[in-house]
Amino acid sequence: GMFFQGVVGVVNFLQGEGAGAKCLAASGLEELNAAELYPVTRFLEMTAEVTRVLRPQLGDWEQALRYIGTQATVDFLASMFGRELMQAAGRNPRKMLQHMVENYRVAVSYGERSVLWTGDHSARFVMRRDFMPAPYHEGVLQAALEAVGAQDVQVHGRQLSLLDTEYDVSW
Repeated sequence: GMFFQGVVGVVNFLQGEGAGAKCLAASGLEELNAAELYPVTRFLEMTAEVTRVLRPQLGDWEQALRYIGTQATVDFLASMFGRELMQAAGRNPRKMLQHMVENYRVAVSYGERSVLWTGDHSARFVMRRDFMPAPYHEGVLQAALEAVGAQDVQVHGRQLSLLDTEYDVSW
């Protein structure tokens, strides 16, 4: 629910409450409870509408997805669970990526994530069986690393198959 609220909040801010209500309705929901767990299919339906609504303002579909991925991370890091993640990671981007693998395992009921270190300030973050498009997770990863103080963060997703993507991450 928290991620749904964050996305609707972005639309409300950028396009107004009518547009936010339209995006929420696309998910088949009329109202949200931040503490409730909703099926990912509803989030995908809402996200599709959100990208249509925000695309003209943000430039394109990919930018809209990056933006809502970034906002989802900001919202998550402000939550009780996010504050715990921030505390566990300290100001260390490597710890943040490792803890993100574990937090995804707790937060979602599908897919798997792993991190492979390619250097002192670089990694390959792999997501298997994940439904969200790569630009969304590019926003998530960039925002998470910047939250712990990483500078000059670069995230580039590469689709391996329909539901598998790897992200080259550096800072």
